[in-house]
Amino acid sequence: MSAFRSGLSALSVVVFAALACVPVPAQAVQPDEVLSDPVLEGRARVLSKDLRCLVCRNENIDESNADLARDLRILVRERLVAGDSNDEVIDFVVDRYGEYVLLRPTTNGANWLLWAAGPFMLLLALGVAAGYMRGRGRAGKSSDQELSDEEQAKLRKILDQS
Repeated sequence: MSAFRSGLSALSVVVFAALACVPVPAQAVQPDEVLSDPVLEGRARVLSKDLRCLVCRNENIDESNADLARDLRILVRERLVAGDSNDEVIDFVVDRYGEYVLLRPTTNGANWLLWAAGPFMLLLALGVAAGYMRGRGRAGKSSDQELSDEEQAKLRKILDQS
């Protein structure tokens, strides 16, 4: 019976350790921030998932415990209660904090250059690689050509001297 208990105890430790390693999305939204209207709260959660915490950098404001993220969550909810549409709320936050607050930046304005830089650099690298390979191919072909009579005579002369 004690072997069974120790086996069960070891199993429970392993299960507990495995469950402790499972990532759970952190929700930093405080109960006093939650809106009483479930529709508005649902809209606030959707909007919050697209807004970056300016302190944590790669978390949305719902996952961040930073004071600025809390302020942004409250601001989003205040704008929704005031009757703003989702686009109006996002525009208001972007006007106030800049486009960096968006987790998925837009492709208009100067951002098109950033979006196009990756594919452009790939095409440029492929072009450079193709030119390099083409140059190597030409160099290899020229070395395979037959020696002219004059070159063969010089080669024989050099080989005879040694």
